[in-house]
Amino acid sequence: MVEELVRNWSPTDKVSGFDICPGLFGYNGATAFHKSVNFTVHSAGARTCELLLYHRTESEPYASIPFPDNYRIGDVFSMMVFGLNIEEFEYAYRLDGPYDKKKGLLFDKNHVLLDPYAKAVTGQSVWGIKVNDDGYRARVVRNDFLWGNEKQVKIPMDELIIYEMHVRGFTKLSDDVKRPGTFDGIKEKIPYLKSLGVNAIELMPIFEFDELRDRRVVDGKQVINYWGYNTVSFFAPNTSYAASKEYNREGMELKELVKALHENDIEVILDVVFNHTAEGDENGPFISFKGFDNNVYYLLTPDGYYYNFSGCGNTMNCNHPVVMQMIVECLKYWVTDYRIDGFRFDLASILGRNEDGSPMENPPLVKMLAYDPLLSDTKLIAEAWDAGGLYQVGRFPAFKRWAEWNGRYRDDLREYLKGGLGASAGAALRIAGSPDIYDVNVRGKSASVNFITCHDGFTLYDLYAYNRKHNEANGWNNQDGSDDNRSWNCGAEGETQDVEVMKLRKRMMKNACAVLMCSRGTPMFYAGDELCNTQYGNNNAYCQDNEISWIDWGRMKEHSDMFRFFQHMIGFRKKHPCIWGSDSVSRTGFPEVSFHGIQPWQEQVQEGASVVGVMFAGYHEKEGREDIVYLLVNAYWEALEVTLPALPQPLHWHASANTGVEDGEICRKPVRLSSDTVLAGPRSVLVLEAV
Repeated sequence: MVEELVRNWSPTDKVSGFDICPGLFGYNGATAFHKSVNFTVHSAGARTCELLLYHRTESEPYASIPFPDNYRIGDVFSMMVFGLNIEEFEYAYRLDGPYDKKKGLLFDKNHVLLDPYAKAVTGQSVWGIKVNDDGYRARVVRNDFLWGNEKQVKIPMDELIIYEMHVRGFTKLSDDVKRPGTFDGIKEKIPYLKSLGVNAIELMPIFEFDELRDRRVVDGKQVINYWGYNTVSFFAPNTSYAASKEYNREGMELKELVKALHENDIEVILDVVFNHTAEGDENGPFISFKGFDNNVYYLLTPDGYYYNFSGCGNTMNCNHPVVMQMIVECLKYWVTDYRIDGFRFDLASILGRNEDGSPMENPPLVKMLAYDPLLSDTKLIAEAWDAGGLYQVGRFPAFKRWAEWNGRYRDDLREYLKGGLGASAGAALRIAGSPDIYDVNVRGKSASVNFITCHDGFTLYDLYAYNRKHNEANGWNNQDGSDDNRSWNCGAEGETQDVEVMKLRKRMMKNACAVLMCSRGTPMFYAGDELCNTQYGNNNAYCQDNEISWIDWGRMKEHSDMFRFFQHMIGFRKKHPCIWGSDSVSRTGFPEVSFHGIQPWQEQVQEGASVVGVMFAGYHEKEGREDIVYLLVNAYWEALEVTLPALPQPLHWHASANTGVEDGEICRKPVRLSSDTVLAGPRSVLVLEAV
């Protein structure tokens, strides 16, 4: 209807040789119509605004169109420009206004500024190659992708198995992919994802970022902004992740990827960074927000300096109404235009800080996202801490909608599985869904996203190959990255030819996989863990665009048993809803969750326990059977005889996996145990089911 309305519009003014008229003030950004383009931006502090038009790759604008005074309502500038072909220009803005650094006002008419609502950013269509160094400009995107009868996957949170990946690193070394390192490369790998069994991928940042910012040379090798946690534009996909140049149709390959994943029952979650931007602190560049309304978009000290709760130089003022509106509009755009299924919010505690930086009990932004109608089916996952010391795991204001990355799960399970028996009580609670920090009546059974590894830290292989981090290649004298890794090298630091050490490492990795897949909450693991991928001890590979970060698919042949083990345990989890939290009570009278040790039936696992046993019990209504799973973890370095809970007739315990058995740890058909007593091998995990 708007398109038809605009067709009948005609110019009312001529400025700089262009026919123009007042625009659509409610349409932020640049919107293409039949014979015109609508440009709308807003600024509370600017006195004037000027639209700049550029020919592609040109440094100087070929046109400058000031917004007439009557083209402004409130703080919004809006102008319709006739006769523009969106394929023939790029655009930017210049704003003028007061300059008072102590008040946070940084207006400068010489700064060329990127549209905060830009749908595509120019300059880097090919990874690692910068077209120009004279700032960022935008392109107008033609939104003509046909979703058709697009499949809505809508997998419940507690049934997800999340696979975290980096778009470039996932396929850069994959020989069976024609377009490695791109969205298309992931699409080519969908059969692999299906065979593995995951049903959700979590993409590390895909909003436009500049990988060449802050590039350095370390020992003769270039290091860059590989991970992408430095957003340039929130509404634009990273063009260098596209296999081909998509002039004015940016995002098409990403949309094709999302559609293909949905057709294969796989959801897409984006890792989003609203806590800071690439503009940095006082010494950083002017890209967009500093020039539009610096004192609105950023948290500033009374002297006009930047609060740095992100550790990256600046902090977004997320609970200012204008910033809230932008973030909500942004997420709704990705959900409606890209059909994204969920978001993981980097350093999400910043989303709950007030304009003075203090934590808020009921932050408006977090609440607004929880209750927005368009986002009601969208997964919202918080990394519930920030670099300013605010740690909210178990306490993030959830409004019955938000899940959390459970950092305590990672820490307690890492500690216990490597033999830290003092963490046994915590490990049991984490496996049981962390009921001590997530009240099931308030948060439900799917508040916890469980993980042992993620992009930030050691890979699963490195967790049991290194006692300490090895980040020398990053160029910071090994001072960057966490020192609290709770890792164990199993007797040799790094690569080794010691057969016994390698066997132990493999067992430890399988232990971690089995426990993760048999824990209540949503499991997540890092891409490549299933084939023992290594980063050679680097636990902060944010700047490594090379073999350190790229998945080495050649390891699949050597470690095919690990892949099969992941397959098996993912399939086992899907088969047993009692692990997730079955709504049907077991007819055996067993409680939904119970704790056990060397002897069965303990009210709670004691600190220092060698054995942690957690039993989940429910009734599988669809299949008409009891659904009982017993996870037995022996973190001790010697074999132990363990008595299992007795089952009522006609049920018997069957082993589905036993990492303590050197050969055949996966039982293709459950193997019936001969008694209710079992020998748990040293540092091993048994996965049992009642049949």
